[in-house]
Amino acid sequence: MNYIEIINNLDQQIKEQKKLKEFINYCADKLKLKNVMFNVIIIDNEQIHFLNKKYRNIDRPTDVISFALEDNKDDLALNIRVLGDIYISYDMVKKQALEYAHSTEREICFLAVHGLLHLLGYDHMNKEDEDEMFSLQKELLNTYGIKK
Repeated sequence: MNYIEIINNLDQQIKEQKKLKEFINYCADKLKLKNVMFNVIIIDNEQIHFLNKKYRNIDRPTDVISFALEDNKDDLALNIRVLGDIYISYDMVKKQALEYAHSTEREICFLAVHGLLHLLGYDHMNKEDEDEMFSLQKELLNTYGIKK
């Protein structure tokens, strides 16, 4: 059983929330994740700017930040992998969807799976790792049917 929460910290409803929940559960299933817990938290540029500055010493907003928590071995006694939290700026979702000429649904799902893969240890610091991570992201989006 997986425990995945989508938390909207905005003062507005977001139309993509239901699809995001379905997609991230699909990803967990396709990645064969069992007994995992993580959150996807939707925030604005101001909030993500604060997190980016505080934890990464980068003084600007970004689109997604993942905080991995699985290093905490105490959670293993519960037979649950607590992966961490994924923060997504909805302001950046809207901006980047326009820039890349695709839907906000595709952008938010892309950022969520990108964040999830970071929680699982994937990275894109070199070309080989980037190719592996981005290929998996694309495959998950495409097989779920999110292409535009």
